[in-house]
Amino acid sequence: MAEDIRQDKKGNFSALMEHNSNGVTRTSALAASKTGASKKLIIKNFKDKPKLSENYTEDTWLKLREAVSAIQNSTSIKYNLEELYQAVENLCSYKVSPTLYRQLRQLCEDHVQAQIQQFREYPLHSFAICSFSLKYSEAESVDSLSFLKRMNRCWQDHCRQTIMIRSIFLFLDRTYILQNSLLPSIWDTGLELFRTHIVSDSGVQKRTVDGILEQIELERSGETVDRSLLRSLLGMLSDLQVYKESFEERFLVETNRLYAAEGQRLMQERDVPEYLHHVARRLEEENDRVISYLDQSTQKPLVYCVEKQLLGEHMTSILQKGLSVLLDENRVTELTLLYQLFSKVKGGLHTLLQFWRDYIKAFGGEIVGTPEKDKDMVQELLDFKDKMDNVVHTCFARNESFVNAMKEAFEAFINKRPNKPAELIAKYVDSKLRAGNKEATEEELERILDKIMIIFRFIHGKDVFEAFYKKDLAKRLLVGKSASVDAEKSMLSKLKHECGAAFTSKLEGMFKDMELSKDIMIHFKQYTQNQSDSSNIELTVNILTMGYWPSYTPMDVHLPAEMVKLQEVFKVFYLGKHSGRKLQWQPTLGHAVLKTEFKEGKKELQVSLFQTLVLLMFNEGEEFSVEEIRTATGIEEGELKRTLQSLACGKARVLNKNPRGKDVEDGDRFNFNKDFKHKLFRIKINQIQMKETVEEQVSTTERVFQDRQYQIDAAVVRIMKMRKTLSHNLLVSELYNQLKFPVKPGDLKKRIESLIDRDYMERDKDTPTQYHYVA
Repeated sequence: MAEDIRQDKKGNFSALMEHNSNGVTRTSALAASKTGASKKLIIKNFKDKPKLSENYTEDTWLKLREAVSAIQNSTSIKYNLEELYQAVENLCSYKVSPTLYRQLRQLCEDHVQAQIQQFREYPLHSFAICSFSLKYSEAESVDSLSFLKRMNRCWQDHCRQTIMIRSIFLFLDRTYILQNSLLPSIWDTGLELFRTHIVSDSGVQKRTVDGILEQIELERSGETVDRSLLRSLLGMLSDLQVYKESFEERFLVETNRLYAAEGQRLMQERDVPEYLHHVARRLEEENDRVISYLDQSTQKPLVYCVEKQLLGEHMTSILQKGLSVLLDENRVTELTLLYQLFSKVKGGLHTLLQFWRDYIKAFGGEIVGTPEKDKDMVQELLDFKDKMDNVVHTCFARNESFVNAMKEAFEAFINKRPNKPAELIAKYVDSKLRAGNKEATEEELERILDKIMIIFRFIHGKDVFEAFYKKDLAKRLLVGKSASVDAEKSMLSKLKHECGAAFTSKLEGMFKDMELSKDIMIHFKQYTQNQSDSSNIELTVNILTMGYWPSYTPMDVHLPAEMVKLQEVFKVFYLGKHSGRKLQWQPTLGHAVLKTEFKEGKKELQVSLFQTLVLLMFNEGEEFSVEEIRTATGIEEGELKRTLQSLACGKARVLNKNPRGKDVEDGDRFNFNKDFKHKLFRIKINQIQMKETVEEQVSTTERVFQDRQYQIDAAVVRIMKMRKTLSHNLLVSELYNQLKFPVKPGDLKKRIESLIDRDYMERDKDTPTQYHYVA
């Protein structure tokens, strides 16, 4: 078809012209004689196709073969390339294309076949591959490298030659070959011949792949190799479409063996941080190999192989051996790396999550479960929570699964020891909200309270916290020890938001009582000013609603007559405004400011009511025994000894004890210390009686348990009143939903039995596990 096109383009002149031998004539006189007629030049085809000389095809092929041979032998070509291209075009124009293609293919095939011999004759002794991993001596490495270089040189020469041959035979390539879909192009023919006669030779292919694997092995062991050589040879295998079956499969098998052995060895030799960095470095190296010389298709199976052998096979060992160490030492960099590496392995994060949860439970369980650490328990819990939060956010990419696992673990270990954590958290809050706490600014205190609330959320027995918090809050409010009303109300707001209004109603009532008491005292002062016999003592009274405040054990003490008189005045005043109410005085919570004279000068002592009663005795005498003081004041023995100890054995010793000592005994005698000196004018003497005793702790806990029984009874009656008839299992299930504190099935059963005995409900006569409400 191409030849016909070219023939159409060869024109000759029309019949209006006189023909010369070459097909071109001048315009005839007849045509020219016409006056005013335009001259026309018309081109027509040759009538007969020009004929080639008899030996043209053979001579031209000899010329072309000579040029191809010169290219293959890397010698100079005698003919001009344009001349050779024209010769190919001429042959194609005269239907010689099939013959020309066959001759060219045969010529190239003969040349390629001749090349194989140099590789077959290459020394064989130098290639020895170990059954487990590739091991090479220095001599073997040199021999294999020279073989690879020869193979690469042969491949590069073949590519260069094929390109040059194709440039000469380009017309053939773009016409005849292109029109025959079954025929490969000249370039593809060159690849096919090289693949068939050289690379597909089993011996040559094995030695080539062995050599490449050897170079990669050397590079993995830290030696420098010729990456451009490897890139060229692996590119050759890829171009020849034998990369996968000839190289990749063996490469992955050898890689698998190498890293399997390396993983086993290094897990025993190295610690976990060092091992993790080694794995990360290996992964980086393998990815770099893919970029530098391996085919892109190898990346996924190669990286999978490394991850599987260095990580997947050792996940449990890595975590058992090193996770607790990394977390204990807060190795943020290594923990981040651990998370990143385990996220690449199937099931890696799930395994890490389990060990992470177990670590938190074990570490936290040790904090909570060790009574010796109770003093620092809450601070250690806060520090531990901060540390774990930092690990999740910084190292574990804020993974929601790890956040939830941490919450579950904290909730699990903090409730293994019932009630004590709740009590200690309440005391910790008290220490932070108490006056004199100069550790934190208001902003820092707010942050501390927020952190405490996080720990508080994990506690099941929140009623225990409430009981102790209420008792401590009462002390802070009544003795004026609260650091900040704003901080107190902020904490109350947090508790209300967390547990609801019912939880904080009594606590809010305490604040209301304090505010109402201030108003009452303003009116009382106005009332006393109108009295004829006003007292020198300034009385301040806090009116407490009994249901809001902790219950206090009444204690009768012997007050001075003037104090008793003032109490009566207030009683008359208050009951006059609020008839029907009953006042009960609580001396254990009272405090006073005494004006005292020492040799150094006048001082003011800020003391408790018990301390006040003891000190006032020394207005009446010089020295008293313990028994005399007890009789005069009516203070209970244990409380009296603690009071005397604070006055005579503490930092501010306004009394002298004879004999000297830290503890107060029955035979001790006390006298007023006139020589007492202090740099301050108003001195606050430590109120030892305000410190919580073991008995008070037990009493508070028992009150919580008693309240729980009342709540269980109320919940049972409430449910049965609504449902009328209910099975035991459904009743217990409903109780668990309603009760906000942990309770055992046995305790529920006891309360149900108690309600049956008190006729609130009854058992079904036919079905003992069925209950009926008794109206």
